[in-house]
Amino acid sequence: MNLPIAYPDSDFDIELRLLIEGIYLKYNYDFRNYSPASLKRRVAHALAQMECTTVSALQDRILHSPQHFLNLLQFLTVPVSEMFRDPAYFLAIRDKVVPILSTYPSLKIWIAGCSTGEEVYSLAILLHEEGLLERTLIYATDINPHSLQRAEDGIFPIEHLKLFTANYLAAGGKRAFSDYYTAAYGSAIFDRALRRQVTFADHSLATDSVFSETQFVSCRNVLIYFNRELQDRAFALFRESLCHRGFLGLGSKETVQFSAVSDQFESFARHERIFRKR
Repeated sequence: MNLPIAYPDSDFDIELRLLIEGIYLKYNYDFRNYSPASLKRRVAHALAQMECTTVSALQDRILHSPQHFLNLLQFLTVPVSEMFRDPAYFLAIRDKVVPILSTYPSLKIWIAGCSTGEEVYSLAILLHEEGLLERTLIYATDINPHSLQRAEDGIFPIEHLKLFTANYLAAGGKRAFSDYYTAAYGSAIFDRALRRQVTFADHSLATDSVFSETQFVSCRNVLIYFNRELQDRAFALFRESLCHRGFLGLGSKETVQFSAVSDQFESFARHERIFRKR
């Protein structure tokens, strides 16, 4: 962690706690149970980029300027994703989960922590190819309004398409990936039909409640930034949202095992970290 000045760790930790509490009281964004190590790295980076020498100076700025808070939010949430990330996960959904989901007359799917939308479009493409998209409602949620807007726009840098295409093919893609987007001015604009069944919404796993019953919840590379208490809260939300025998998909570093609700889920695709509600 590189700080802009000689900054005792103890002082940094105290000021960080005050900053996070101030954000909660002022803006109702709750980072109090996020991983301390992750928060320290992100705030240290924000200090340099936002030209503040202390966390206290940063706090003063964001408490008096909602725009500066939105700028800081980009560092606290750090949207990093790619389409069909971890292709084996999507291949397992296609081969193992979809045959069961296809037995429902209609589907609701929740992508929690959707970031800038790469997973949303990946899942929409998969469902389209399996004939399920038209009877599926996808809830795509995040706490970062800038990320949500980018997700809704469905525009990604053209230089990412080589990786996205390779992931798509490894995930069992059935068409030419280029069928799903139009390239223009250095960007790839994805087919609006893919988001016709998607509802983008602000939702915090730290403060908000369940909004609908779902058959599948996907929350990947999000819980690793939470402490155990907040992880258990998120798992409880997923359990409450899922219908009987619904599916929960997690990231490669995350598991429902050892959580407060572990006895209410069983492993369905072990290597891909897909679980099923008992």
